[in-house]
Amino acid sequence: MYRRPLLLSIIAVLSGCSGNQSALDPNGASAIHLEHLIIGTIVLCTLIWILVMVVLCAALLPGRRAGAETVTSEARLTTTVAAAVAATVIIIAGLTIASFYTTRSIGFPKSDALTITVRGQQWWWQVFYASSGATPGFQTANEIHIPIGTDVQLRLESADVIHSFWVPSLAGKQDLVPGRSNSLLLRAEKPGIYRGQCAEFCGLQHSHMAVMVIAEPPGDYQRWAAAQFGNAIMPTDPEALAGQEAFQAKACAACHTVRGTQANGTTGPDLTHIGGRQTIAAGLLETTRGSLAAWIADPQTLKPGNNMPMVPLTSVELQNISAYMESLK
Repeated sequence: MYRRPLLLSIIAVLSGCSGNQSALDPNGASAIHLEHLIIGTIVLCTLIWILVMVVLCAALLPGRRAGAETVTSEARLTTTVAAAVAATVIIIAGLTIASFYTTRSIGFPKSDALTITVRGQQWWWQVFYASSGATPGFQTANEIHIPIGTDVQLRLESADVIHSFWVPSLAGKQDLVPGRSNSLLLRAEKPGIYRGQCAEFCGLQHSHMAVMVIAEPPGDYQRWAAAQFGNAIMPTDPEALAGQEAFQAKACAACHTVRGTQANGTTGPDLTHIGGRQTIAAGLLETTRGSLAAWIADPQTLKPGNNMPMVPLTSVELQNISAYMESLK
């Protein structure tokens, strides 16, 4: 009678251990090492618990009389306690050593690593790709592209409060602390879109501070990077062209950069290629013209407390600017 609900409950709980934001669904070298440590610790602790329960049940079995202990039984008890203490020391030492070597194996790149700077803001991720040779650097937001099979060193910084960068399927957590720079190694073993999250409470919209890591074959990554460091493509559609003019005439250009135009603000995310991103507002909405228009019209209703003010726009200006944003790919 109760078996089916119990089975469904177990399946529901276990389903939370898979997916694109799970430490038990690893697709990166660091995450695989961490999974081995987690599974090993769980198995060892389970065996210890079973052993303790067996000993406890044996002690509770009937037939033992008070005062029946002899010198032999006392010696046996002393030996048992000493063995338990020794086993505890060995187990704790073993777990410490395993944790130490796991940390070492995930902390250092095995080859020349691609370096990306990630700066936490309230409540979005600012991402800087450093220049490489003749290739200039560029900036994006809330989305990190990496080539598979390549070590990627993230340099983590914070502009305001403590954040924590965590993409469970690729690596462990690392804090972003104001005034200092931390690092985190990523290495994706297969293509995919891996969702991450700020894992340190950082204010009102902490839960709406997601990041997407897109791992792709090296050739696809190179094409994406080549498009990203270029200027925004000038719109040809009349509606988008009118949107560009309205964007530059309003306060939008004072906070955002669109490379190749007069918009060079640094307060908000770089919007040069926003139309090509998976989401806007740090994972809050999918990037569609409708969601762009809704965000521009009233960002405080969608994400209360964020630093983007509501800019007064007519309905025509709103339609034009959303068309312009969608065209920036």
